[in-house]
Amino acid sequence: MKRTLFFMLNKILLFFLITVPNFVLSGTGIPQWVDLFNGKDLTGWVDVNTSPETWYVKDGMLICKGKPIGVMRSDRQYENFLLHVEWRHMEPGGNSGIFAWSDAKPFGNRLPKGLEIQMLELDWVKLHTRKGKQPPPIAYVHGELFGAGGLKATPDNPRGSRSKSLENRCKGRGEWNTYDVVCVDGVVKLSVNGKFVNGIRNSQYKKGYLCLESEGSEIHFRNLKIMELPHGITSPEQTAPLINSR
Repeated sequence: MKRTLFFMLNKILLFFLITVPNFVLSGTGIPQWVDLFNGKDLTGWVDVNTSPETWYVKDGMLICKGKPIGVMRSDRQYENFLLHVEWRHMEPGGNSGIFAWSDAKPFGNRLPKGLEIQMLELDWVKLHTRKGKQPPPIAYVHGELFGAGGLKATPDNPRGSRSKSLENRCKGRGEWNTYDVVCVDGVVKLSVNGKFVNGIRNSQYKKGYLCLESEGSEIHFRNLKIMELPHGITSPEQTAPLINSR
């Protein structure tokens, strides 16, 4: 009887070791989605160089008036993560974006160094075509990725130093767009409204702040969520400087 019980307990233990995922055994836990915006106030965000009137919450949405030009940053840095955000422009040719791995320090044009995930309203091309000149490429407004503020990165789909989307998937003003962004080990992949269409790699920074951009026009955000992934091998030189919050 004792021998039978011993073998039974061994089988149970073996089954447990085989079936329980490694992340549970190692104590790291299962990555979970966490709200970056709680739908009620600006908890978790720090104004960098805009104004108290630039950002506010209404009907569960985070609203940016677009003026003055500048950013609001996350209260902490992020390294490897998945990001989900829904956004809509409210003005023709509206301009905005999200910065990943940013130093959140404004310089000459009031925007920081970081990896920018572009958000432009579709009429931007028409409104910025100069007389007698070819219009800017339409792909520019569909989730272009680039290093801003001097950040170096290698584009997957080059338009100069920027990476352009391979397919036009953004919707116009007043309509909600969805970005799903993978940011891992200096690589960014962007899905626009349910399809991956752009990427950039070899980012100079691989850890830093998230920034939301105010750049001249009203934009709305909702369902802003993040899932943090395991850390990588990131050197101090690949990490944006920490900001003293005092």
